Amino acid sequence: MAHSAMSGYGTTPGDDPLQTAVWRLRSRACWADAAALLPHDTPATALQRATLMVERCLYTERGWAEAEDALRTAEAAAHTDEERGAAACERGQLAYAATLHGVRDRADEARAALGRAAALIPPGTAGRALLDFRRGLIAENLARSPQAARAAYRRAHAGATTHPDPLLLSFTWRHLAGLALRDGELAEARHGFAESLRIREELGYLVGTAPALASLADAESEPEASRLREEARRLFRLLGGVPTWLAHQLTPPAAGAATA
Repeated sequence: MAHSAMSGYGTTPGDDPLQTAVWRLRSRACWADAAALLPHDTPATALQRATLMVERCLYTERGWAEAEDALRTAEAAAHTDEERGAAACERGQLAYAATLHGVRDRADEARAALGRAAALIPPGTAGRALLDFRRGLIAENLARSPQAARAAYRRAHAGATTHPDPLLLSFTWRHLAGLALRDGELAEARHGFAESLRIREELGYLVGTAPALASLADAESEPEASRLREEARRLFRLLGGVPTWLAHQLTPPAAGAATA
């Protein structure tokens, strides 16, 4: 399963106290509470609010109407090409999430929105790294093209390294590792998953830690794999069953059930 990524404002000492508070709520799956803290007077905060609402949809499979409202507000508030491009990137992510979760097939809308974003966000900028990552998600999970996904994730990884965005790096590490695991490259997969988990733990990104633990478990042997999955289950329960899509992956096999 794929995740949204956003620049980790509030994740380091000395950051704006408001952004620190927003980050703490967001990282604990309290997206609506985080959005409520943001003022309504700038394009940047309108976009950040939309980003939070879109991420909530991806993790919880609910809040679609609120995300649409927040996104329309951000689109209306955008005045520069960079702002318009960022809003289009969020529009593409929301359409992707709706398609991924089977709410409605909006794959064409997702591709079109990310295409608009690509025309507005210059190559080599911080925003381009997030756009590349999201294009990789569509390539991997909607187009079923792992080669195109890998190329997009690598571009995003390079961008997130150049314009330091540790949260986005945690996503690119994880998705590149997932492709490596699919190809049977266990050592590469284990390294990528471990890096993703390390970054998320350092950032305190609690809502993303259970998925990182579960992914690393898929690349580990026993008994380490079982220990990681149990820790993921503990965090999953702590957050009230979020992210929703992780439930199936963490469900232990029934007693006596055969396993492949």
